[in-house]
Parts: sequence; C-alpha cells; structure tokens
Amino acid sequence: MTEKEKLRIDKYLWAIRLFKTRSLATDACKAGRVKFNGQNLKPSAIVKVGEVYQVSKGIEKKIIEVVELLYNRVEAKIAVTKYKDLTPVEETHAFKSMFHAPTLKRDRGAGRPTKKDRRETDDLIGGMFEEE
Repeated sequence: MTEKEKLRIDKYLWAIRLFKTRSLATDACKAGRVKFNGQNLKPSAIVKVGEVYQVSKGIEKKIIEVVELLYNRVEAKIAVTKYKDLTPVEETHAFKSMFHAPTLKRDRGAGRPTKKDRRETDDLIGGMFEEE
C-alpha cells in the first residue's frame, strides 16, 4: 500500500462532509463517537473500501459504508457518492434536535415537582433522551 493509498478516518469524514472541519472530526474520534465493529477509532486509523463505520454527531447517529476513498474535500453532490448511508429509516425520522422533541409543562404556581412527580415524568418520557 503506497503512501497515497493510506487515508486517515478523520480526513475521510471531513472530506465526505460529515464534519465541517477536520479538527471536529479528530475530536469526534478522540471522544469515542466514531466506531468500527463496536471499537472506538483513533483519528489516525486507516480507512478501507467496504468497511462500515458508526458516527455519532450530537443526537444524530449515522452508519456509513466506504464506497470510494476521498482525499480532498469536494462539493456535496460528489461527496455523497463516496459512501453509502446504511442508517435505518426509523432513526433518520427521529427527533433531529431538542427543539423538535415534545416538552412537558407544569401548571403555573404548581411549585417544585416532588420526587413522585419526577419519577412519573421520567416514566412518561421513558428514557427518550438517554444514550445507549
């Protein structure tokens, strides 16, 4: 494998436009938000065609398969052809941000919630916003 054929995961994620900057892609790798076969990847991990990666950005989770290596950042129309998005459809229609999620409101003047109120609220939400 020549030096040109080797491509770091942080550079690939930046080139296919999953992250706005390469340093954001590097930070995501260091924070354990980029995985291959359930294992966290270092930013220097080498990308190979056909491998499947799980990438978490906030509450959004993507599963991508590498179709072709991309060494430099290109326009979005070309970038989307370099990977296959394998994210399940039901996850893509989940809440994209906290602003779109349902909120619970208490009546004005009801005071602070008791422990019982808090438990009922948590049961109602059912762990909707917890990470796996």
